[in-house]
Amino acid sequence: MSLLGNVARSLKEDVVNVATAPVRGYRHGKYVVRGLRNGTVRKRDVARSAAATLGATAMMAVLLFPVYYVTTAAFTGSQTLQSTNGVRLIPSDPTIEPFVWVIQESSFFDYMYNSMYVATFTVLLSMSVIVPAAYALSRREFLLRKKILYGYVLLTQIGGGLGIATLIALYAMLSNAGLTDNKFILACYYAATAVPFNTWLLKTYMDGIPVSYEEAAVVDGAPPWRVVLEVILPLSKAGLATVFIFAFLAGWTEFVIAQQLLRAGNYTLPVGLYALVGRYSIPWSQFAAYALMFASPIAFIYLFAQRYIEGGLSFGGMEG
Repeated sequence: MSLLGNVARSLKEDVVNVATAPVRGYRHGKYVVRGLRNGTVRKRDVARSAAATLGATAMMAVLLFPVYYVTTAAFTGSQTLQSTNGVRLIPSDPTIEPFVWVIQESSFFDYMYNSMYVATFTVLLSMSVIVPAAYALSRREFLLRKKILYGYVLLTQIGGGLGIATLIALYAMLSNAGLTDNKFILACYYAATAVPFNTWLLKTYMDGIPVSYEEAAVVDGAPPWRVVLEVILPLSKAGLATVFIFAFLAGWTEFVIAQQLLRAGNYTLPVGLYALVGRYSIPWSQFAAYALMFASPIAFIYLFAQRYIEGGLSFGGMEG
């Protein structure tokens, strides 16, 4: 209930902010006009503010138009958004047929199960390494600690590119071991690639937690494991939520490795979406409906965790 409550509260605040934006804009405009007349507001400042606002609006329009276009395409059915007069921004006869096709005739839910399996084990495996590693690197002094930290930074910077560059070797190694077309092995790979960056991010967040909290718990007789569970982790909720989301997305959205390692029965959602692309034609409305349903869990999770993500990234950035 708390999860749904947080999502509903966040969504309500966003809707209220959007709905009241014209009112706030009108009030700000009146303030600016009054300031220009009274000489308390400089024309140069107004021009800069107007240019920044127009630039932000244009950027937002560019970013949101693909989302709007895909959403519109998902409701076109057998129609097309192209016409002799150009691109239709609104379908002439909206329908939910593409969504019905995705639910009833496609393998969407089979692929969704595969994606959830991979993402869940990616989170479990990566978090089991990230949390203790981040705590140890933040709070403990041990041999080669600095070299390990430098190694984490190095892997954070080149990990993704290194994974693509060694794709052939990775496939050959797993093929020789008979481990291709295995969802758990894929989750292990994703977890390994998620560990460096997320460990560093959580470590920098834990660096900002005062040591005095731990010392007070130790004075009260708490063993080390209780200090971590009852002091450090509750104070690291923003950082934990951030690395949880990043680890989940690593298993939910990755395409290249999954396409190479999995066969049709074990496809994840990104690979299943790509499988809709035919050699000679693409069912765009079905493709768009599939894409929206694929992206909806990500949007749902972000609505729940956006404050934690923003707090974790900003705090980690300041400390790093």
